[in-house]
Amino acid sequence: MVAIGRRHLPRGWADLGRQLAIWFGFAIAYQLARGWADRDPTKAFANGFRVVDIETDVTHRLYELTFANFVANWAWLSAAVSWTYWNSEFTVVGLAVLWVYMRRHDAFTRFRNSILLANVLGLVGYVLVPMAPPRMLDVGFVDTHRDALVQLAGNPYAAMPSLHAADALIVGIVLAVVARRRVTRVFWCLWPAWVWFAVMATGNHFWLDCVAGMAVAAVAMAIVYRPELRRVLAARRP
Repeated sequence: MVAIGRRHLPRGWADLGRQLAIWFGFAIAYQLARGWADRDPTKAFANGFRVVDIETDVTHRLYELTFANFVANWAWLSAAVSWTYWNSEFTVVGLAVLWVYMRRHDAFTRFRNSILLANVLGLVGYVLVPMAPPRMLDVGFVDTHRDALVQLAGNPYAAMPSLHAADALIVGIVLAVVARRRVTRVFWCLWPAWVWFAVMATGNHFWLDCVAGMAVAAVAMAIVYRPELRRVLAARRP
């Protein structure tokens, strides 16, 4: 086992165990904090309806409902967006972090830190702006979620910002950069847009939630990758 670790792991079993402890420890602490952040239904629903008013004033329709009605026409598409919603945030992110750790280790620490920082910023948003998702607002969505599953996952009033959107953007950018095949780079460039579509089509987020999630991802990556950004900007100066 020691020989396998030396041959296949970037820094051996001890470092892998340390990284798993950091990742799962943060995930457990985050879920507990997210679940207790704010469960005030009155405030959460008021904020949700406020977003409905803003979006209808700006675009004169709820594009999330348009996406949901479009997806409902095809069973395979409904299954695809549902799978994406349930798996993009934990399964895909977890596998992406593990793959980068194993195969592109030089990019791992900044990638991991970007994900963790984005989620911390998102938790602050949940505390400050608890908000019910579109599917709970009785504005035309069919809520197919089971309450037990939603409560197990954490706070049901944590729609703003969308961390599905934030994490998908970070994963898409990093994996597109470190990928070596063109088709893989194209896939990861398109991945964030697909996740944004899926979370809106399933009635779990407004497009404003997704925009807020993109902003969270941008802030997190700007902080984590600040040295690299400074070097790039310095190199471009005349």
